[in-house]
Amino acid sequence: MAEKHLVVQGGTCICKFSEAPQTDKIKVLTQTKEFANDKDGSKKLIATDKEIGQTLEKNSFGKCKLQPTSSGNLPCQAMISKWSNVYEKVTFEENNGKILTEDSKATCPIGGPDCISIKDHGQKADVTKQNEKNADDKAMAIIYPFGNLKKQPTQILQIPNE
Repeated sequence: MAEKHLVVQGGTCICKFSEAPQTDKIKVLTQTKEFANDKDGSKKLIATDKEIGQTLEKNSFGKCKLQPTSSGNLPCQAMISKWSNVYEKVTFEENNGKILTEDSKATCPIGGPDCISIKDHGQKADVTKQNEKNADDKAMAIIYPFGNLKKQPTQILQIPNE
């Protein structure tokens, strides 16, 4: 999976037929065991191609350009029927699902194949004690010239007002 991020709970999707592009967040409803980018293993479930149906927080991307009426476009009612471009090399035992990546796309009955894409995979960088231990002192001095993270990992540094 060369340089592709896994999509996790809270990752955002966007539909190419949204009137004013709006995003909606993925809810992982089909598995409860596989986490990524979550040191406590309690929030960032990995999304799979089994996230079908109404599996977004709002289940809407605003108004749909494919549903015009005389008074404007009707509201989107997102319903995912299929995912494509999934990571095929791993299958989760719990739901028999394949992992969604930032290149995955979803099909909606109104918008058709691949009308919904991943805007943000949902993972966030989180510095751990192991990252601090492995950090190169010279590189850290260049990147972070205001202090030593290894010696003061919890200190919040502020630049004084001039």
